[in-house]
Amino acid sequence: MEYNKRLFESLESISNKYLELNKQLESANLPINQLTEINKQIKHAAPLHDKFLEYKKLIDNGAQDEKILSSETDKDLIDLAKMELDEIKTQIPTLEEQIKILLLPVDPNNEKNVIVEMRPGAGGDESSIFVADLFDTYKRFADKQNWKIKIMDISQNSCGYDYIYFNISGEKVYSKMKFESGVHRVQRVPATESKGRVHTSTITVAVLPEFDAVDVKINPADLRIDTYRASGAGGQHVNRTESAVRITHIPTGVVVSCQEGKSQFENRDTCMKMLYSKLWEKQETERNEKISSMRKSQVGTGDRSEKIRTYNYPQNRITDHRIGLTLNKLDQIMQGNLDEIIDPLIADEQTRLMSELKI
Repeated sequence: MEYNKRLFESLESISNKYLELNKQLESANLPINQLTEINKQIKHAAPLHDKFLEYKKLIDNGAQDEKILSSETDKDLIDLAKMELDEIKTQIPTLEEQIKILLLPVDPNNEKNVIVEMRPGAGGDESSIFVADLFDTYKRFADKQNWKIKIMDISQNSCGYDYIYFNISGEKVYSKMKFESGVHRVQRVPATESKGRVHTSTITVAVLPEFDAVDVKINPADLRIDTYRASGAGGQHVNRTESAVRITHIPTGVVVSCQEGKSQFENRDTCMKMLYSKLWEKQETERNEKISSMRKSQVGTGDRSEKIRTYNYPQNRITDHRIGLTLNKLDQIMQGNLDEIIDPLIADEQTRLMSELKI
């Protein structure tokens, strides 16, 4: 019976670990942090355990059929065993591919919520307008995924946004939104263009996994916290208390601010979430500079100078340059149907990781 014995052994080990973790859960008086970690490992191992049982059953059945073919004389039994064995031989390679995908290394941040920063790049007013347009696309996409969006900080102008920070929370947000990091280029005729000429502008999008104190350590002594009055459109004060918060991480010079919350406490909490993610981004960038070959996935190094996508309005065309994907349905994509781009990016990432899997 032919099958991938190394794959079987790896899967058997994971299955045994899964059963062991479930026994640990039955132990009384486990600390909450240990229970959380065990449950996380069980959740990850459960699909592999199920696939192992399916895989083992196929192999055992195939071995039994081979035994029948070598020892039995009853023609009907032999025909039945041969038919089943042929079917098993076609099922095993398919199941092995499914198992390999489950065995691919998982980005530890995939389950996290995200903080997104969007800013105009080249192109003046048209760039600010596109920040607003793409933000609307992200809102529609989030609705389709049953995610929630919360604006953390925003600066509007007469055309669009000078910048916008927002949080997206839900199931496996980072696993999809991470592909949006980079430079987005838009080609279209601005409303102010009288001669109908196509202009090119850019915006930058940074998607950061949301961290907290458990993930990133911050010394309170390294923080300078300033409060000020939140202001609305036109600089008018929207309240008379100093509810807006600005936090500076003195060792790195990273500054975050928030005035969208109803209280100073809420804005401070939001600022800290932004700061944790910003410091993670800084650490990640420095790590990538030292080991540039370690993180060449579809988002590249995460460097915002990388042009990842072009939105061509006159031709209703959208192109993702990382995988050479072109779709002539820009109008549909901008309605929040980003899965048509993100799913191929995920598949391409899996293909690359599969080629590196030594099983």
